[in-house]
Amino acid sequence: MATIAKFEPETTREELALVRSYLLLTFIHKVFERDCRTIGKSGLFKMPQLYMELISVGAKKTALMLQEVNRELASQNISITTIRQDQRGVEAEYKCRGYVGEMKIDWQSFRKEMTLRMRAYLGLAGEYSILARDEMKTQLAVSL
Repeated sequence: MATIAKFEPETTREELALVRSYLLLTFIHKVFERDCRTIGKSGLFKMPQLYMELISVGAKKTALMLQEVNRELASQNISITTIRQDQRGVEAEYKCRGYVGEMKIDWQSFRKEMTLRMRAYLGLAGEYSILARDEMKTQLAVSL
């Protein structure tokens, strides 16, 4: 399985899903913000404001969802204490109602879910992707 989580029996699947969503939304939001800045500064686009607007919509959706996940984490007494990334993937340590847990997600799984979510946030979820057959080969440059 792509996600490895060590947790106390008291940690539920829903709580783990919140931790995973927090990680994904945090990375996605940073990618959207970075891409928007890059487009604005590149000078390569004839009408960069259009592309920046599209990406900004995704960033705003992501920010709102991240706020909601943060509220839900707080209401369930869950805090993310550490986030690390290396060549293998993303790792987070968290506290859930006093118990310490760890979640590891390999890059392949993380990138795939990021791509699916980013397409949805940009309104492309139902659109045919010309890159669909190449998605497994595509590497996202992701860093916090």
